[in-house]
Amino acid sequence: MIIHKAVRYRLETTQEQENLLARAVGCVRFVWNRALSVQKSYLDHQCGTLNYAGLCDLLTSWRNTEAFGFLAESPSMPQQQTLKNLTRALKDAFDRKSAKQFPKFKKKFVHDSMRYPEPDHIQFDLKPVDQDGRKVLPRIYLPKIGWVKFRKSCIIGGEIRNVTVSRSGGHWYAAIQIEKTVADPVHPATSAVGGVRNVTANILALSDGTIFQPITVYRDMQKKLAREQKKLAHKVKFSANWKKQKAKITRLLQRILELRRTVLHQISTIISKNHAVVVLEDLKVQHMTAFATGTVDQPGRNVRQKSWLNKSILNQGWGMLKRMLGYKLQWSGGMLLLVNPAHASQACGHEAHADVNAAKNILARGLATPHGVALTAGLAGVVCSPE
Repeated sequence: MIIHKAVRYRLETTQEQENLLARAVGCVRFVWNRALSVQKSYLDHQCGTLNYAGLCDLLTSWRNTEAFGFLAESPSMPQQQTLKNLTRALKDAFDRKSAKQFPKFKKKFVHDSMRYPEPDHIQFDLKPVDQDGRKVLPRIYLPKIGWVKFRKSCIIGGEIRNVTVSRSGGHWYAAIQIEKTVADPVHPATSAVGGVRNVTANILALSDGTIFQPITVYRDMQKKLAREQKKLAHKVKFSANWKKQKAKITRLLQRILELRRTVLHQISTIISKNHAVVVLEDLKVQHMTAFATGTVDQPGRNVRQKSWLNKSILNQGWGMLKRMLGYKLQWSGGMLLLVNPAHASQACGHEAHADVNAAKNILARGLATPHGVALTAGLAGVVCSPE
């Protein structure tokens, strides 16, 4: 089995390197926005869109002009990669089977990142020493950035495929995607379990009666976050104090994200280790959390209640939990099944927990599918089935 995995390291950058990285991701954002503007112009004039090769020709001309010559001062590979990402995003937007929206213009300081797609352009110095022979932090070489120190929190452990450099919470990180081939795993467990996600009483209820408590990290820090945002509103925009306060809020939001991710990793690890098959509702989280404000002519209904529900769903990280369960079960030899959630909460004659009853219905529905039947037949032991 081929496993694709990413290891993420925090970079220890100098001020000069931070300026170079900020300029490089700014150039990537500029290329995306300008190329998207060109594509929208072509569409407005009913001329179709340019393909990836056509966009690359445009990029070459931009880098050679005096007006956009600053693009040539930053690495070209990430700029080409963002054009490839834009081409794919446009293709997905016009695909009726895809639920993805038309690509949007990128904003400054929002998801700043760039990808080096070719591993041959990246070098590592994992055991460096200084002039006195003492060990120092390992280094990674990024084209047009130079050698950058990083905190090696874990081994790379595979063949490097690409490197993504991003800024988050005031720090720079390098996410290294690796690929490795391992023997087909056999899951040590022989049980199947159904699960139902919730937003108030619990984050996940399993058909075997296990209930995981909801994530409250955002609710616990919401008052502190509101106070800091109120302080930001009273400062002059883009002033030195405004930037300091903005950075403080960014670090707080990053802390909330990291704590939420840690809890989800713990939950998904427990489930993936103890059960070979997990069945969940096939929820369209992106559609469920869409805005309900509507328009002036057709205003939405229950907008405040819908806004609270959207925030609760996103705070629990439903989509992230499903993604973690998917790859962890695959790596351990198990499988995640997704079924239609319609009428799963209906139960006659049951006095147990409502979410547990719904999870049992989800499990029964999953085991009745062709994949579920095949997996049940392939398990060596007894599969837990709903009562």
